Amino acid sequence: MIPKLAFGRSGHLSTRTLFGAAAFSQVSQAEADQTMEVLFKYGVNHIDTAASYGDAELRLGPWIARHRKAFFLASKTGDRTYQEAKESIHRSLERLQTDHLDLIQLHAVIEDDEWEVALGPGGALAAVVEARQQGLVRFIGITSHTLHAPIIHMRSLEKFDFDSVLLPYNFMLMQNPAYAADFEALYTLAQAKNVAVQLIKTAQRRPWRGPSHFAATWYEPFTDQASINLAIHWALGRSGAFINTPGDIHVLPKVLAAASCFDHVPTSGQMQAMVQSQAAEPLWA
Repeated sequence: MIPKLAFGRSGHLSTRTLFGAAAFSQVSQAEADQTMEVLFKYGVNHIDTAASYGDAELRLGPWIARHRKAFFLASKTGDRTYQEAKESIHRSLERLQTDHLDLIQLHAVIEDDEWEVALGPGGALAAVVEARQQGLVRFIGITSHTLHAPIIHMRSLEKFDFDSVLLPYNFMLMQNPAYAADFEALYTLAQAKNVAVQLIKTAQRRPWRGPSHFAATWYEPFTDQASINLAIHWALGRSGAFINTPGDIHVLPKVLAAASCFDHVPTSGQMQAMVQSQAAEPLWA
């Protein structure tokens, strides 16, 4: 089974690998059902989805209706204004067949100008705060991508008391001195505030090359178990953080298998050798 950890100040003991339901964006209900059985096998008790993940909320809905108490349920709104975000939250509740979310997140806030809108007057933040006051959501988070993510999150935590943050993290990315410094500053701040930290892109191999994609992820993932073990074990070495699993149902079982056998953090030498042998590359230079 996969170890559990308190998810920030929520009081919930979440498995350290959270199911990234982007994997359900373009699958059949039968495929989703089979994948949910895999989650139960490994004891995964935290689902992270989003309004923009295609059919993901619809695929999850039947399971949430039957097993709501088994999961900490998180979704996201990518809308930036109050009214649009409000409508997005209500639509997610309907699609997920539940009366509340455990966590709602402002989704993929990347650029400074969209940050100003989402967290400003009449922005999406006002809608999620209202939803919390109404009992529709319990906690509020924010997600970001690219090298700018830690800076966005530090600004966000200064402006509002978010309960969670989500951003990229892997061995190659942390070889970037500027990103590593910004990440460490954010992580220190999050730990001090008891803010849950969620890590994405942990099983990322490199950007896609050519038009043929064998996985649903927007980056090429590692696929062999040995490389996935190293990548996931290295990320789990960030004590106190959670891994959001890659958005592909075929890679998912290998990631969960890796998480279930974590017992030590790979050395830098081991990681460097794996990166070289796999011709791995960071997503952002």
